[in-house]
Amino acid sequence: MADSDGLGEAATAAASAPATGLSPPRGWRERLRAGLAGTGASLWFVAGLGLLYALRVPLRLCENLAAVTLFLNSLTPKFYVALTGTSSLISGLIFIFEWWYFHKHGTSFIEQVSLSHLRPLMGGRESISDPGSPSSNRERESSRQNVSECKVWRNPLNLFRGAEYRRYTWVTGKEPLTYYDMNLSAQDHQTFFTCDTDFLRPSDTVMQKAWRERNPPARIKAAYQALELNNDCATAYVLLAEEEATTIVDAERLFKQALKAGETVYRRSQQCQHQSPQHEAQLRRDTNVLVYIKRRLAMCARKLGRIREAVKIMRDLMKEFPPLTMVNIHENLLESLLELQAYADVQAVLAKYDDISLPKSAAICYTAALLKTRTVSDKFSPETASRRGLSSAEINAVEAIHRAVEFNPHVPKYLLEMKSLILPPEHILKRGDSEAIAYAFFHLQHWKRIEGALNLLQCTWEGTFRMIPYPLEKGHLFYPYPSCTETADRELLPTFHHVSVYPKKELPFFIHFTAGLCSSTAMIALLTHQFPEIMGILVKAISMISRTCVEFL
Repeated sequence: MADSDGLGEAATAAASAPATGLSPPRGWRERLRAGLAGTGASLWFVAGLGLLYALRVPLRLCENLAAVTLFLNSLTPKFYVALTGTSSLISGLIFIFEWWYFHKHGTSFIEQVSLSHLRPLMGGRESISDPGSPSSNRERESSRQNVSECKVWRNPLNLFRGAEYRRYTWVTGKEPLTYYDMNLSAQDHQTFFTCDTDFLRPSDTVMQKAWRERNPPARIKAAYQALELNNDCATAYVLLAEEEATTIVDAERLFKQALKAGETVYRRSQQCQHQSPQHEAQLRRDTNVLVYIKRRLAMCARKLGRIREAVKIMRDLMKEFPPLTMVNIHENLLESLLELQAYADVQAVLAKYDDISLPKSAAICYTAALLKTRTVSDKFSPETASRRGLSSAEINAVEAIHRAVEFNPHVPKYLLEMKSLILPPEHILKRGDSEAIAYAFFHLQHWKRIEGALNLLQCTWEGTFRMIPYPLEKGHLFYPYPSCTETADRELLPTFHHVSVYPKKELPFFIHFTAGLCSSTAMIALLTHQFPEIMGILVKAISMISRTCVEFL
């Protein structure tokens, strides 16, 4: 994909700039050596023409050309048919080989040979891998990826089924959640809200069956049955808040009841946790329930406009349960802090969680890009940048955008409103279209709030794809882009949504060149076979023109 027209050479310069900043200015010797290397091809060509002109008499070029012309005149049309047919066959084989090599290695074989062998002979420099280069960092990060490339994650900002997803269905008649997505949620509920000791409490036994129910009314009915058996059944209140409540206010009221019951059960489990392995499992379950309730209460406060209260709940939750980073509470915190425009606090959260040893996400990468964009976006102009080049702060912002786009290339189309948003699913696939929807759904307003941020994103995001090696099995700043994301996203996203796919890389020049060569030689062979006399006259005319040019020299 090409860059936007507005940035031009400025975006190209930013794309090729190192991650650590601008390179130091070169001395006059380096500049002279680079200039000589760039003009090497022209000097060789001029020197060759001069040598040919000087040796035209000793080499008897005119006599040799006359002999060649006589030889060509004595050839029959069958020879020309065989010659063009053979040329067409050879060029076709070259084209097939080029196509196969491109699909396997992502580059043209002729181009690779030219860069590796011919360019050094003509004064070019071979690239040397730097231990501190982005590719080396990417290899080290790739070795740390122990998870499956298409692991599905719980959406940290998933909506409420009754108060949001179901209201969407009432208005549009469309189902925003797929069966696969809801089935994953059912598995999550069974994993985090149940344990082996549920048979000891009748209410938990009923709720264990409720989480397995596919029919929403049956689940709600089971939750009421559990409350009849035990009025302090926290998971029953959770189910009702998620699926029966039709407004956020009702959901918050039920979650507060769940919090009261969950804290009582949690303190009781803490006192008995060391008695047996079963009690330890029960404590883990009660901890998961309590964390889930507090998190959803924070989200209710955020949706109802009490943002500072939501931030306090999230901070307290992260301090009280630091091992539970897998639930990504920091992404909820980032979104709330951006709504408060507390950018210093956002930077502090990023400094803690944007670490090479921690899993990345679109929220992390694009929020980091937004903060760097914020410092330059209000004064950024593509025309000015093309004329004077990019400043160091603008280069840092463009590099941050490139980093974010490489992690998830689908987000910019939603932020730039080139593609319509839908309700985010309950599960996302990192680096996939589902994660892009979930991020843009909540963060688009934050990008719009910063003047010029979307303009800078629009001018620079497509330049990322020139930096990423091809095929997709290779990466640049991150581990390779998973090729299975499209299939998984089609399972997570509803059928009425057009799933975004990874942008395809354009074919190299030599692929088009060999295709044209094959086609032209095949056409010449066909014309020679059909009209041998005319093609013979044409060849003789071309040879006469060549002879005249040589005699003129």
